[in-house]
Amino acid sequence: MSVRVAAGADLHMRPAVAGEFRPAFRELAAHADLLLLAGDLTDSGAMAEAELLRAELLDLPVPVVAVLGNHDHDRKQGYRIAALLSGIGVHVLDGTALALDLTGTRVGIAGVMGGSGGFPGHPGDPEHAGLRHRERMLRGPVDALRLEQALDALDCDLRIALTHFSPVLGTLTGENPRIYPGLGCHELGLAIDRAGADLAVHGHAHAGTEVGSTDGGVPVRNVSYPVLGRPYAVYSLEA
Repeated sequence: MSVRVAAGADLHMRPAVAGEFRPAFRELAAHADLLLLAGDLTDSGAMAEAELLRAELLDLPVPVVAVLGNHDHDRKQGYRIAALLSGIGVHVLDGTALALDLTGTRVGIAGVMGGSGGFPGHPGDPEHAGLRHRERMLRGPVDALRLEQALDALDCDLRIALTHFSPVLGTLTGENPRIYPGLGCHELGLAIDRAGADLAVHGHAHAGTEVGSTDGGVPVRNVSYPVLGRPYAVYSLEA
């Protein structure tokens, strides 16, 4: 049977966009069986923005699974944002995995924020970057290992990798190549190929491209709101 997966990212919730996503989210049951959110759900990691996000996601008709993005940690309140979302039933993943029974199919989602770190031909240079960028570049390979372990733990009909940073170059097309190293990490893509997945979803690259794939052929989708031009896209997966 098929499973309809809705996915979005980079809502950057703030007063200027409050209520903008709610109508589409309320109609999810007509289009999807599951909603994935790939980080940067708040604009600056402020708890006031998280409260607006909570109102946007409250009592949705399908399960919601999320990872946080770099902006959700800007004020070092990511753990509080995760707790607030968990309080309304959103499953927030961080090096962890979740299995759901949807339309008679067992669907597993493994999630990490990920980090930068670069790609072949576009290497990162953590030794000559600012503190925040250096932390992200060091985090990319570490989160790749965490993602691989989480995927490996899933015994499901379908497996999905959920990250904020990109695991491949293909979905960065449209961005300035100079910033490719800051937008994702090749190690994330290698981890997905080693563990195996039916779909990988990410955000973060606002000027990128929706469709790509890992070296091993796993479909990758950049679901950043600026890329999609709508709150989410829907992908049909066959078990």
